[in-house]
Amino acid sequence: MSAPLQGLRVVDFTRVLAGPHCTKALRDLGADVIKIEPPSGDIGRKGLPHIGDMGLYFVQQNAGKRNLSLDLNWKEAREIVMELCRHADIIVENFRPGTLARFDLSYQDVSAYNPNIVYVSITGYGQSTSWRGRPAFAPTVQCETGHTSIVHTHYGAALTAPMNDAASHADVYTGLQGVIAVLAALEHRHKTGRGQHVDVSMAATMLSVNERAGALLSEIDTEGEPIALSANESHIYELPGGKRLTIAASPIYTPMFMSYCGMMRRTDLLVDPRFATARLRRTNLNALLAEVRAWILTFEDLAQLQTQVSEAGLAVGEVRSITEFAKTDWVKEWNAIVEIDDRNGGTTPMPGAPWIFSGAELPAPGAPAFQGEHNTEICAEAKVAPEAIQSLKDRHILLSRRSIMGDFD
Repeated sequence: MSAPLQGLRVVDFTRVLAGPHCTKALRDLGADVIKIEPPSGDIGRKGLPHIGDMGLYFVQQNAGKRNLSLDLNWKEAREIVMELCRHADIIVENFRPGTLARFDLSYQDVSAYNPNIVYVSITGYGQSTSWRGRPAFAPTVQCETGHTSIVHTHYGAALTAPMNDAASHADVYTGLQGVIAVLAALEHRHKTGRGQHVDVSMAATMLSVNERAGALLSEIDTEGEPIALSANESHIYELPGGKRLTIAASPIYTPMFMSYCGMMRRTDLLVDPRFATARLRRTNLNALLAEVRAWILTFEDLAQLQTQVSEAGLAVGEVRSITEFAKTDWVKEWNAIVEIDDRNGGTTPMPGAPWIFSGAELPAPGAPAFQGEHNTEICAEAKVAPEAIQSLKDRHILLSRRSIMGDFD
């Protein structure tokens, strides 16, 4: 069986996280991804920790891609990349708007000689808005689009000082929206025979993935009821041995409060005046949670608790670190953690694929490339003569190095 995207070629002008996350997914679905890396290198290579000369941050987003490193300020370098683009199916880039146009590699430039190209641009605020020139990183986009405000409201007085979220949601979600854009544009090309340019915005993505956006934008007073089915207000509890867990619903929310009372066999709480309304349950939350915590302490282990919680149609989950989760039977059954060549004589664990196809086989995890590792191979595919390749190397137009701090080969 072949992989779903086998036979498709991607020219990858991305760096750091949003773009590389997009093209890594395309690679893991079977596409041949050629990463174009500038002389300065992808800053993601510097992300800690390192094994030998490989930054694990870079490994996670770029394993399996081939690597061509060259200086696009030279006409000869641009000609090589243009030849790759001429025969590519997909181009993904996440530079500021207009950057690739300076090298004659914009969508307008490429589509003139490859009208079938699917060209995806990932930026903070889009290609043509008044904010198009603003630098965009996940923390700033998350602040701008209301995500950080939600975090502050959620934790409230528990925060001793305002803080950003722990994860780069804007980058990762936008990368995945880039994958969706690629797949949709490929289907459109299949129907029409034409490629197109897709503009993907981090800011727009953060609005689209915010499941509470509709409720918040309405500005309707819910009289203390949690919004969006209350999952965001799920609480953390402890079993007698100290193991922590969560039940995916808040007892403040009226339907969930009724489920909690049934689950705990505590119908008396339904008529307790302290808990008569959502607003009162919020005011008296500590007392309500004390009742739930006392009930949870009657169980010896998570399995017993899970049985009773499941009867109420709710879900319970243990609070684990990622390393603890990696040791579970489920991870082994799914093959959710795979071993990647660390390019230092060993392997390093990394997340596996989130898909299992009944009629396709995904490629094996690939190795992360050193900068410019595939220069000769890719240039030969672009019909560059061997003596010309050597000249480009001698003139430092083609660049390669094994260490982020080392000299060019």
